[in-house]
Amino acid sequence: MLRVELSSGPVDYQDTGGEGPVLVFTHGMPMSGTQWRKVVPLLGGYRCVLPTLPLGGHRSPMKPDADLSQAGMARLLGEFIEALGLDDVTLVLNDWGGGQFLISQGRAQRIARLVLVACEAFDNFPPGPAKAMARVTRIPGTVWLLTRLMRLPAVRHHPGGYGGMSVRGIPDDVLDDWFAPATRSRAIRRDFAKFATGAPGRRTLLAWSERLREFDRPVLVVWATQDRLMPREHGRRLAELYPQGRLVEIEDSSTLVPEDQPERLADVLLGFLADTGAEPAGVEPGEPA
Repeated sequence: MLRVELSSGPVDYQDTGGEGPVLVFTHGMPMSGTQWRKVVPLLGGYRCVLPTLPLGGHRSPMKPDADLSQAGMARLLGEFIEALGLDDVTLVLNDWGGGQFLISQGRAQRIARLVLVACEAFDNFPPGPAKAMARVTRIPGTVWLLTRLMRLPAVRHHPGGYGGMSVRGIPDDVLDDWFAPATRSRAIRRDFAKFATGAPGRRTLLAWSERLREFDRPVLVVWATQDRLMPREHGRRLAELYPQGRLVEIEDSSTLVPEDQPERLADVLLGFLADTGAEPAGVEPGEPA
């Protein structure tokens, strides 16, 4: 695992390296790059960079005064991309949708393409049942309690929570890894709570969403037909909002499309990249990958 020091604190990341076009993958709360463990091996010829953002699954806490609101997290993502000197980036989001606010915050200069995979959008921050969790995390000690409750199979696999994010089911060892940092560290729990309670009000979210129309580069919207958290109509609305948006729906999947349909998602992503001029390294333009 690599690490870069940013203004808010350290951010760990994985980097497959290589000369291919750069894909930056983000994750949900409190997840990590393991969210993409089934997809990245299918993307030969591309440099895949996977930061572990401070959404609760990070190993090292942020500075106490770090801005971990939705806008702050978007700016942190932009700073990460700048710190690594990445250009012509394809930014890929799943679950957490706040990476779109790089556009609203005027920090999208290095983003050449955007891929939105069943993620938060419009005023759906946080989505569904997570709204209640966000409210209770304002109470001291509730994140600690949540980490303990997540040890119980009936809680961790409940369809109204993480159990509803995948039709295949998230493996226990993966869930253990995602929740381990907050289980061990009070400072990580502090960061977890700051992000969970960091969404602005509905009016602000919708105003930020309107600014997404300014992004005039290719956008692929991939939506899951069995998603309980991200409304199906949001996929269509996003594809219409972005000037160069296109929509693909994937059957037999919930929010975590990389978990449920990794091969199908990789195929759709590779087709989009090829269509928009991001051929993999070692393949001549127009030649099959």
